[in-house]
Amino acid sequence: MNPFLGIFFHAVGGFAAGSFYLPIKKIKEWSWESGWIVNGFFAWLIAPIIVSVITVPETFNILSAVDSNSFLWTYFYGVLWGIGGLTFGMAMRYLGMSLGMALALGLTAAFGTLIPPIYSGQFSTLLQTTSGKVVLLGIIVSLLGIAICGRAGILKDKELSAEEKKVGVKEFNLKKGVIVALFAGIMSACFAFGMSAGKPIADLAMQYDAPVLWQNGPVFIVILFGGLTSNFLWCIGLNLKNKTYKDYTNNATPLKINYLFATIAGITWYCQFMFYGMGSTQMGEHDFASWTLHMAFIIFFSTLWGIVTKEWKGVSTKTKITLTVGLLVLASATVLIGIGNKLVEH
Repeated sequence: MNPFLGIFFHAVGGFAAGSFYLPIKKIKEWSWESGWIVNGFFAWLIAPIIVSVITVPETFNILSAVDSNSFLWTYFYGVLWGIGGLTFGMAMRYLGMSLGMALALGLTAAFGTLIPPIYSGQFSTLLQTTSGKVVLLGIIVSLLGIAICGRAGILKDKELSAEEKKVGVKEFNLKKGVIVALFAGIMSACFAFGMSAGKPIADLAMQYDAPVLWQNGPVFIVILFGGLTSNFLWCIGLNLKNKTYKDYTNNATPLKINYLFATIAGITWYCQFMFYGMGSTQMGEHDFASWTLHMAFIIFFSTLWGIVTKEWKGVSTKTKITLTVGLLVLASATVLIGIGNKLVEH
């Protein structure tokens, strides 16, 4: 166990997650659903299988040997998470990277972090140890940082005109965005539940001599295939409804460029969970805090990208200070969680 190495891996994963939507914004003359599902095939099917087979050569033997109950529950939570991921993409579409990430991931962090230990009965024991109390404090501070970033996003919304908002977010719509962001936040927490349900798969991978850092690779295949299922059905349904199924072969659009950016987005997206899986193996008995760290780093880096892409151009000094404070609080939370995990060793 090396919690600070784990935090580093979570930071890299958060950077990948906070960056993946940038290539999607480069896709031209395709409907949203077409770009999203092409990205999804690489993110939720191709990349997970390739990485797991390379790092855990016995991947398919492990998946065929796992008991059906663990497999189905892991897949089921993946389907639910996929619905959250689908609406998460819509939140980015209507709110932009900064505000969309803060709203959706705030709920995702809260539900995904706290419900698994409560369900397993681990939560009460955390209150009885110094390390557990420090980790819980770190989680609270992290949620506070997420709330402050969300507050900065709300201030930004009040200050900018409709034209200014659309400089960074072409389809800005606060009402639609808030609704889908809240739904996405709740449903996306199911990934953390899928990780809990898939623990027997990771344990089996260790029995097949999988490297510790890569033991979650086979678990991701199952969860993400569930996510692909729900996203594929929805996007194909939209293709048929909107008659956009010709996007994939329409030579009047920049096909090569669109496929390239969708591929880059998908691979970048998968990297978040590849590093998340690596980080979680280093967090020891307080591994449940990994989800908070992951969400915090995503918000941190996506907010920075939001600044780079001019989503915050024209806001007041008060809003900029609020945003800065939120990012600093998030950074301090990661240090607290790392210290709490380190205390377990003493």
